[in-house]
Amino acid sequence: MNPDPKRKNLGRGLSALFGEQEAESAPPAAPAAVSTPLVTNSPLPVTKLPLDLLHPSALQPRRHFDETALDELSKSITEKGVLQPLLVRPDPNQPGRYEIIAGERRWRASQRANIHEVPVHVTALNDTEVLEVALIENLQRQDLTAVEEARGYKRLVEDFSHTQERVAEVVGKSRAHVANTLRLLSLPLAVQDLLDNGQISPGQARPLIGLANAEAVANMIVKRGLSARQVERLAKGFGRKRRLVVVPKDTDTAALEQSLEQATGYKVSIAFDGKGGSVTVSYTSLEQLDDIVRRLSSGGRVKTAEADEDLQRAS
Repeated sequence: MNPDPKRKNLGRGLSALFGEQEAESAPPAAPAAVSTPLVTNSPLPVTKLPLDLLHPSALQPRRHFDETALDELSKSITEKGVLQPLLVRPDPNQPGRYEIIAGERRWRASQRANIHEVPVHVTALNDTEVLEVALIENLQRQDLTAVEEARGYKRLVEDFSHTQERVAEVVGKSRAHVANTLRLLSLPLAVQDLLDNGQISPGQARPLIGLANAEAVANMIVKRGLSARQVERLAKGFGRKRRLVVVPKDTDTAALEQSLEQATGYKVSIAFDGKGGSVTVSYTSLEQLDDIVRRLSSGGRVKTAEADEDLQRAS
């Protein structure tokens, strides 16, 4: 079966599909009555609709709107009006109302500017196309966080049965980019929140995927301002989750654990499966983790009274 030409065009960008201007540089359109088409060079006619008949789409992947940027756009709209029409579709569940497919930021800024109606393109798209167009518009403007982008890809895969190859084709990205972005959703929710809020970058977050203590390391990144390369080295030091077939500890292993505990001031556990194993240093606070990393980085031992007390409690 040949793919739908309209859906194929989605990957080429909104301007190719709807003929919209990329920048809001044209003079504002003259006022018009509701549902009265305006003169435009777009394949879709432009209509003016009241703001209270429009509402955001539940399929919109974007959840974060910069307040400063909204205020700036609101001032621009006050002076020049809304220069680029919003893209909307008739609400399938509320007759007479319209769902915003692209342009929610302009809608929000118009409310702040006390604008009562805005220019729109009214079109008929299904749910899959709505999500595809919303993703494309935001990605073209770099308006999505990495987590929002990943959640949009996930919905296309899980709710609309897209393959990763199909998602990549639709949004104009490589399959590797789509796959790597989706992997961010395997991070703990607390780490996703840091990523979503811009406190850590995707480059800093990716090395944390698969780490048992990813949240603690992410907090350290924020606290110490570690670079992505430093995080990669740190993550290699911690290692990934893996299962060991632990054999009973002999007296030599137990003695070695005790020696390491005395040397570090922390509870130490050694696991060995006959071929290899792991040495685990336990901590109970981010301050202790920071101390362990500092010691490993400097090669020195800084014995503290707090570490002695923690060791005694852990024993």
